[in-house]
Amino acid sequence: MTAAVGAPTVKCLVWDLDDTLWDGVVLEGDDPVPFPAALRTLAELDRRGILHAAAGRGERAVSARHLTERRLADWFCAVQVGWGAKSGAVRRIAKALNIGLDTIAFVDNDPVERAEVGSELPMVRCYPAAQVGRLPQFRDFRPEHITAEATGRRRLYQAEWRRQEAQEKYTEGRQAFLDSLDLVMELRPATGEDLSRASELTVRTHQLNSTGLTYGIDELRRLSSSPDHQVLLATLRDRFGDYGIIGLAVTELVGRDSVLRLMLMSCRVVSRGAGSVLLHHLIQQALAVGRRPVAHFVPTEANRNMLVTMRFAGYRATATDEERLVLTVDPRRPLPKAPGHTRVIAGAA
Repeated sequence: MTAAVGAPTVKCLVWDLDDTLWDGVVLEGDDPVPFPAALRTLAELDRRGILHAAAGRGERAVSARHLTERRLADWFCAVQVGWGAKSGAVRRIAKALNIGLDTIAFVDNDPVERAEVGSELPMVRCYPAAQVGRLPQFRDFRPEHITAEATGRRRLYQAEWRRQEAQEKYTEGRQAFLDSLDLVMELRPATGEDLSRASELTVRTHQLNSTGLTYGIDELRRLSSSPDHQVLLATLRDRFGDYGIIGLAVTELVGRDSVLRLMLMSCRVVSRGAGSVLLHHLIQQALAVGRRPVAHFVPTEANRNMLVTMRFAGYRATATDEERLVLTVDPRRPLPKAPGHTRVIAGAA
C-alpha cells in the first residue's frame, strides 16, 4: 500500500512483533531473533526522525522482556501488547504520542490483522511484513528534510512517555502537575542553522497551525533577513528534559500593525499550554512598541484548536479576507492573564 496523493509523511511506524519484527513467536517458547531487514529499517527510519511503536499480540510482560533482552526496547516510544484488536492498540499509540492517525503506518505479517486495522482506521497505511526492508524507499517514509533534531526525536517522545507516567501518578490535578514541571520556553529569531527544522515544522504540524502555510528553506531565509518580518522559534524544556524546537511564528510589520502570518506549535506540547504562552508573548511584544496585534487564520480540518487558543489569548475576529479570518487584539480591553506555569526567556532580535 502507498499513501494517497497529498497524504502527510509518516511520523510513526507501528510494528507487529511475532513473525514481523522477529522470526518466531515468543509465547510458544521461541527465542526469536530480529530480522536483519527489520533492524536496518528501524535504524534508517529513526535517523529520519520517524518514530517506532509496537502493537503485538500476547502477554505484555513477556514481549517487553524479549524486547529488552534483544536490545530492541530502546527503539520504541510506545508499546501496546495484549489480546484486543490491533486497531485499538494503534488508536492508543496515536493518543499517547499525540499525533494524527493519518501520520501512522502499520506493518504486520498477518493479512487479517492488516485488514482489521485498515477497516477500522482507513487513514492508517498498512504494509505486509514482507515489505519491511523496502519501507525506507517509499515516499511515505521520506521527509523533505532530515534535521539534526530529527535524529533525536525518539528521545523527545520517550521523555514525554515518562512525563505521562508521572502525570498518571500525580493526584493534585492538572494545573498542579504543570506547575511541578518547571517549564521554560526560550524564544529567539531563527538563524541559518534553524531553517531546516523551521521548514520541517510547517510541513509536519497540522493541528496547531494557524494558516496551514508551508515555507521552504529559501523562503524562510528571505523572511528572516527582511527588516519587515520576524521569524521566531520557540524551544521548551522541563525537569524531564528538552522538548527541542516546538514552535514557529512568522510576523510581518504592516503600517502600525504587527501581523501574525503563521503561528504553529508541535502537537507534542498541546497539553502544556505552550501555544498560549507564545501568543501572549507576541501580543505583549507588539503592544510594547505601539503596534496593533493582528493575526490571520485559515480554517482547516485539523486546526480548530488553534483558533480556540487564539481567542483565549485575546484575539477577536474583525474581518474575513478571501478565505481567511482576520483577528485583532483590542489594546483597550483587558488582556487575558498570561499562563503562569511557564517561564519565558526571550533572545535578542
